[in-house]
Amino acid sequence: MKENLTKNQQEEFEDRLLEIRRVVRVTAGGKRFRFEAIVVLGNKTGKVGVGIGKANDVARAIEKARNNAKKNLIVIPLKENRTIPYEIEAKFSAARVRLKPAKKGHGLIAGGAVRVICQLGGIKDISAKILSHTKNQLTNALATIEALKKIR
Repeated sequence: MKENLTKNQQEEFEDRLLEIRRVVRVTAGGKRFRFEAIVVLGNKTGKVGVGIGKANDVARAIEKARNNAKKNLIVIPLKENRTIPYEIEAKFSAARVRLKPAKKGHGLIAGGAVRVICQLGGIKDISAKILSHTKNQLTNALATIEALKKIR
């Protein structure tokens, strides 16, 4: 479920930078450096998105990633506005993630990209585990988004 946003709605969203990395394209003339930014955008009431942006400078890459995240927003069906309704597991590329609902007051037990996505998505009580051995923030984030998309 992708959402279109007006000017007023854009201001209520909060974003968090997951990662910036310098990427290189090697050509016959030498190495060309660019920056890749990964941004998570959410309104803390059930909408969250992940975006990727590449540019020659960091600020432009972050702006592109933010715009990409706005285009890829999903709606999380929250149970009692606190947690997810049932346990879910998902895989994206090499990353595997398991999300379990938790009782009220349990808190947000998650690490890395999963924690950021859950915070900005408005999930207050959850137990999450990254099951894969990959440390790649992007694939872990996209695996979490895939898990949240599976919830009906």
